[in-house]
Amino acid sequence: MVSSATALGLTVATLAAFSALGFWYSRGRVRSVEDFLTARNSTGPRTTTATLVASVMGVWILLSPAEAGAAFGGVTAVAGYAVGEAIPMLAYARLGPRIRELLPEGHSLTEYALARYGPAVYLLVFVVSVSYMFVFLAAELTGITSALELVAGVPRWQTAVLVGGFVLLYTGYGGLRASIFTDTVQAALVIPLLVGTAVAALVTLGGPAAVHRNVVAADPSLLDPGFLTGLQFGFWVAIAVLGAELVNQTWWQRIYAARDSETLKAGFRRAAALNFVLVFVAGLFGVAARGYVDVVTDSTSAQYDASVAFFVLITEAFSETFALAVALVALLLVMSTADSLFNALASLVTTDLPRILDDPNDRTLTLSARALTVVVAVAAIYVSLRARSVLELFLLADLFGVAVAVPLLSGLYSERVTGGGALLAGVSSLAVGLAFFPNQLVRGLLTSLPVVGELLPTPAFLTAFVGTAAVSASVTALSARMSSSRFDHRRLAETVHSLDDSSSGYRDGDD
Repeated sequence: MVSSATALGLTVATLAAFSALGFWYSRGRVRSVEDFLTARNSTGPRTTTATLVASVMGVWILLSPAEAGAAFGGVTAVAGYAVGEAIPMLAYARLGPRIRELLPEGHSLTEYALARYGPAVYLLVFVVSVSYMFVFLAAELTGITSALELVAGVPRWQTAVLVGGFVLLYTGYGGLRASIFTDTVQAALVIPLLVGTAVAALVTLGGPAAVHRNVVAADPSLLDPGFLTGLQFGFWVAIAVLGAELVNQTWWQRIYAARDSETLKAGFRRAAALNFVLVFVAGLFGVAARGYVDVVTDSTSAQYDASVAFFVLITEAFSETFALAVALVALLLVMSTADSLFNALASLVTTDLPRILDDPNDRTLTLSARALTVVVAVAAIYVSLRARSVLELFLLADLFGVAVAVPLLSGLYSERVTGGGALLAGVSSLAVGLAFFPNQLVRGLLTSLPVVGELLPTPAFLTAFVGTAAVSASVTALSARMSSSRFDHRRLAETVHSLDDSSSGYRDGDD
């Protein structure tokens, strides 16, 4: 095993280098809270594509797809995961121009939720979006701390504090501009490194024929394109990822950061293609791991290690130096996602401050954004030290996203969806999803409730996600059909304004 001192030294050097880049680039470019939170109309086609890919491409890409391949259904599960990551990018290629058209000076999905539906839906969307991004951040930290602990015996708390601290430094200083710039550099480095790792792994493992032979010997169903378990997983995980990403503030920020609508559409479409390929290739490592090492796939076992199947394979089949190099690639992946999530979480709250404080000035808003980034970082580090399965963390957050995505975004096009209808759709579908969700913590809480615990159905991910999506869409459509009111979409632009405006970033629709 590589010494923890060596691994820590290289970790610090990598983190320090990118922090310095973030400071250097953003110096003098963050002149207002608008610069800090949106970097409005500042990115061209290549930069837009790079930041979209890098923001998606966290360390989870080496963990969750591989876990899916090893424990949830082989190549069909991996393919479903890859499709699930590509679809949201294609959806935003269509949604993005509409969002820019209706809210030309907007910043966040919560602003839109309040202006379109009112305070009740705003609160629901705020809780869901913050929960999803926070869990995403905690899962990223969980992944990298688990990887360095496995590869070099580095205590998890040391990795978590270092990653959170350094990313916090340049994100807190440079905001979204620093994040987008470092994303571009990270994408340029990570994509070739991931491709090189895949090729090197294939050669070292004996080539495609040897990998195929070993996996078939271990479990032939892993390579069966008709394997029902894998197909079911692929289906529901695509729903899960789509719903979650549609309430991810990270993408709403980049909608406004793109130079124009054509740049936005091109960036999201290219990101969709790249994301599909990267997730699919990464997931195949989990399938390959089953043919070469003894991966524990029983999630109830204390020895469960399918969540780090990628690194189990790397440490068993490759040299220590190679394993450490891959861990450093994972570190770049964490940074590329963590900085985006820090900034996105801070922006959600900061854009709401003008409604809470009495006409805050630009300095107050910027300082608030930075302070909130610190709070988020500390909380995510704490949670990451107690989490075990990265995929389970994601799935719980995904469920909340699936519940609110349809009612939230249908309001961009439909005039008849009301706040009451959207709230009913979100809450009712979430209740259905939680009733079927097979998570020990969720199940324990629900079974402890009087009456409810006795009525709970048999848990299953497929039923939970499909049921949530179906109820959400059905209730939204039914409530819109029964509604007699009409919403004037022009009110959105009249309500939401730039945070640089002297009258603050949000105005009552009647003003």
